[in-house]
Amino acid sequence: MRKYLLLLLSLGTGAASAQTSPNKGHENAIKEISQKEKQYGALAKQIWNYAEVGYQEVKSSALLQEQLKKEGFKVLAGVAEIPTAFTATFGEGKPVIGILGEFDALPGLSQDSIPVKKAIGGIAGHACGHHLFGVGSMASAIAVKNWLVQSGHKGTIRFYGTPAEEGGAGKIYMVRAGLFNDVDVVLHWHPGDGNSANPTSSLANKSAKFRFHGISAHAAGAPERGRSALDGVEVMNYAVNMMREHVPSASRIHYVITNGGKAPNVVPDFAEVYYTVRHPSREYVNSIWERVQKAAQGAALATGTTFDEEVISGVHELLPNDVLAQIMHSNLKAVGGVQYTPEEVKFAEQISTTQGMGIREIASAAQVDPFSSEGGGGGGSTDVGDVSWAVPTVGLRTATWVPGTPAHSWQAVAAGGMSIGRKGMMVAAKTLATTAIDLFQNEKAIADAKVEFEKRRGANFKYNALIGDRKPALNYRD
Repeated sequence: MRKYLLLLLSLGTGAASAQTSPNKGHENAIKEISQKEKQYGALAKQIWNYAEVGYQEVKSSALLQEQLKKEGFKVLAGVAEIPTAFTATFGEGKPVIGILGEFDALPGLSQDSIPVKKAIGGIAGHACGHHLFGVGSMASAIAVKNWLVQSGHKGTIRFYGTPAEEGGAGKIYMVRAGLFNDVDVVLHWHPGDGNSANPTSSLANKSAKFRFHGISAHAAGAPERGRSALDGVEVMNYAVNMMREHVPSASRIHYVITNGGKAPNVVPDFAEVYYTVRHPSREYVNSIWERVQKAAQGAALATGTTFDEEVISGVHELLPNDVLAQIMHSNLKAVGGVQYTPEEVKFAEQISTTQGMGIREIASAAQVDPFSSEGGGGGGSTDVGDVSWAVPTVGLRTATWVPGTPAHSWQAVAAGGMSIGRKGMMVAAKTLATTAIDLFQNEKAIADAKVEFEKRRGANFKYNALIGDRKPALNYRD
């Protein structure tokens, strides 16, 4: 079994490329992306090293913009009142195909690209693989641009540089600013530990910081004169924890105390707690959120404090599209999964024994999950959800991590910083490019996708951002 596994995984990326579609446009796009694998891998590693958190991705955003300008794209920077958000457009006329790219890191997850836990001195890490997301999407956009030039086909390819997906919901502001109004279809992908292109949904969510204000006093000498803001936070948390039994089972409620005071002998006059509520339906998120707000109100009343609330983020659930997913799945199957070398197998075997890893066959990285339109979704949330309610949207996941790796883990940072991550990124880039080429050549598919889109949204749908009319929370990571 061991010898068979090594034989299977040592075939390299060439085995995946050999399974490509006979479509000449596909062949050229895949060949181009393969030839630039080292170049794109180096760019992804550069962003991996930057590890910039949401709305602070100055160097990462600039790097992608620079590459796209060199390729002849017209870049508009600082869109939607976000300094690191941008669009890059090439071509003219219809259809307009958009490709999303992300590049923000997560705080507190610095990690070297080795199979043992070891921070490298940074304060953040790419534990969700967005360094690969941005570069892989850019690679596909460039390949499609070159196909448009070579084929003489009319149409527009547009890359969206979308910051702060992790809690900052940058795409919401881009949707709200009308940046997708002229787009026919949007494509995206996400790093993962397997390969799939099924029409799944996600969890809607809403998050905010609740800031309690009290009165400071000596905790021993004059405690009766103080009103503890931390007490307000703790009473709120207790009330919300009691509420967990009485919300739908698919709900998720998370919180972290971001400020609980500075010294135990001082009654804290300020404390802050950061909450997120999730559910497969945004309607349920809103109803649960109202109860969380009431818990805060009750906590303030009970402790003699006051509070204010700053909504940070709020995203819709993903709206699936079967028509588009079937096209993308077909192209993913043609490209194939991720083939490991013996050295990568060794890395995978070692990291698979570390704490927190799930049990999954390493060889599954080379496989593509069967297509299923039964719906469902994972436990995560994404601001791509808001895009999917504005324009027909489709995405895929590829094995940029060792099978069994959970997102937002040091193991994801490690694999994303070495060749395993790069190979998964290349699978995504090729699949996005070939899917976009198919759509440019198939007006009926786009029309059918729009019919399904309108049916799923409903005739009376009106987009309302869960964040209301607030401006981008540019300092939410401060």
